[in-house]
Amino acid sequence: MKSSLRIAAGIAGAVAGFIGTIGLLELTGFGNRADPITTGLLAVFVIAPCGAIAGLVLATKLTTRKDANAGSLTRNSLKSLGIVALLCVAGAVTYLLYAYATATPWLNRNGSNPLLVFEVRFPAGVTVPTSAQGITIELQTDLNTMPGEVTPAAFYRDGDQPVIAGEVELAFRTSHRQLAVNIQGQPSRIYPIDLTAWAPHTPEFGTWRRLADGSEIRYRAKWPGQT
Repeated sequence: MKSSLRIAAGIAGAVAGFIGTIGLLELTGFGNRADPITTGLLAVFVIAPCGAIAGLVLATKLTTRKDANAGSLTRNSLKSLGIVALLCVAGAVTYLLYAYATATPWLNRNGSNPLLVFEVRFPAGVTVPTSAQGITIELQTDLNTMPGEVTPAAFYRDGDQPVIAGEVELAFRTSHRQLAVNIQGQPSRIYPIDLTAWAPHTPEFGTWRRLADGSEIRYRAKWPGQT
């Protein structure tokens, strides 16, 4: 148990030494301001690791009994250093996997794209075409625009309120989405789409979301192969 505590103290010392060295270099104005890239690489990969090793050894020594021999101090320091190295490797591998997975903004690079399935409910008295003619749907994001389609067979009336339905592809991974619904002879309606960037599949529609003009939208993401 005591050995484990010393190793943990060594790891904490390494982290503190790394961070402390970076902070000290920043405070003292280390490096060539005209070449910040080289300065940063030198600080992160050369000087700060030396500070981390110094912090590791110091923390291990402080938690090692005074009567312990040098071999015990060396063993605990090397164990702490090995764990720190493994954590660094694990962190690097995790970052590389994340970087690979997010290298392109496509939501589904290996097949057809998921769909945004939606329904728009209009206030009573609004005239809505019973066919696709005169209705234009467009998904707008910070990465692209995508034309959508309405499904006249899925149109219905909710009491005295007309409801249209349709779908549009979600091609890109972004949380900045909005759906433009244009009906000929009426002002354009823009509905914010509150989905995460990954837009996970949901089998049921969400709640109705209202615009200032009284119209409402509800939607869900539908991934290929799921209903």
